Amino acid sequence: MPMYEHVFLARQDLSQAQVDALAQEATKIVESNEGKVVLTETWGLRTLAYKIQKNRKAHYVMLRLDAPGTVIAELERQTRINEDVLRFLTIRVDEHEEGPSIMMRKPERDRERKPRRDFDND
Repeated sequence: MPMYEHVFLARQDLSQAQVDALAQEATKIVESNEGKVVLTETWGLRTLAYKIQKNRKAHYVMLRLDAPGTVIAELERQTRINEDVLRFLTIRVDEHEEGPSIMMRKPERDRERKPRRDFDND
């Protein structure tokens, strides 16, 4: 079965419970049409690069899906109708990566910083 990643941005004035309800609605759409949701990640409230419908921030949610194309079409149709969703993007992937997505990983801060060289004293 084809694999997809579906990310949507929800309005900033929604509560976390409402955002979780949107993710549950998407899960119900997929599972009622013979698809499977492998993982649901909530990335939290993040600042947008530019305003979208007068919103400076948005709640980000990602779903990893195993579903046929007809299920994806229905999911996108329902997402497009929902007024709480600002934007969405669905991409097909060859395989799902193991563990958390890159947005959920901590940055690698283990590397020590080297002191800056002072070029004036050389």
